[in-house]
Amino acid sequence: MHDIAFIVAGFAVGLIVGLTGVGGGSLMTPILIFFFGVKPYLAVGTDLLFAAFTKLGGTVSLTRQRLVPWRVVGALSAGSIPAALLTLWVLHTVGPADPAVQKVMTSTLGVALLLTAAASLYKAARGKQLPRTLPTSQEAAATQPRHWTLPLLLGAVIGTLVTLTSVGAGAIGVTALLLLYPLLPLPRIVAADIAYAVPLTLVAGFGHASLGSVDWSLLAKLLAGSLPGIWLGSRLITRTPERLIRGVLSVLLAWAGTKLVML
Repeated sequence: MHDIAFIVAGFAVGLIVGLTGVGGGSLMTPILIFFFGVKPYLAVGTDLLFAAFTKLGGTVSLTRQRLVPWRVVGALSAGSIPAALLTLWVLHTVGPADPAVQKVMTSTLGVALLLTAAASLYKAARGKQLPRTLPTSQEAAATQPRHWTLPLLLGAVIGTLVTLTSVGAGAIGVTALLLLYPLLPLPRIVAADIAYAVPLTLVAGFGHASLGSVDWSLLAKLLAGSLPGIWLGSRLITRTPERLIRGVLSVLLAWAGTKLVML
């Protein structure tokens, strides 16, 4: 019975990631901890690889639709991947199952979820004002950040958060992109967010796997549901109203974040 529940949870999260760009981590990690009783360090490690393979499926679909701005993806990755490697080194030195590390993970995860809830609300309000398409002539200007250092700095912050908690590459990343690239249309912002999360979560996920904090059997069940889910969501991304979805998600994430902070 649990097997089917894992597959259904994977499908639901994959669908939402494809539709909105909200990270698998902000949804799947609390689901694993609260509903399935998975230990925090195993939930984070497993969810990182879940997010990597789920978003890889979404990136393939979005690339075929020519929605991914690769220049933006490269700028964010240049900051996030070194930060992820540094965070993994710290975790390797201390040990992910250490009670103090577990406490830091759950508290940081709670704060990250509260930030994600706020970011989701911001995006729901801001998203309505953004164009849905971009003329080719405006591509260069739209993929130019406000300042070249900002994607590196925000990428580093998100890389650290993602490696510690598996949360941050979704709504927080989308909000950062909205601020840095105000001319980019909403579907392309979501596409950039999904694509740059792939190398980051792969690096962080395999780093956690080397520490023994990945449940491979659980990962397979989650992916069996999420890959069809994100494929469907990414096909609907350009024609689905998302403000109601984001409003409900914000409430759920705020609830989960508050609960984790108070653990």
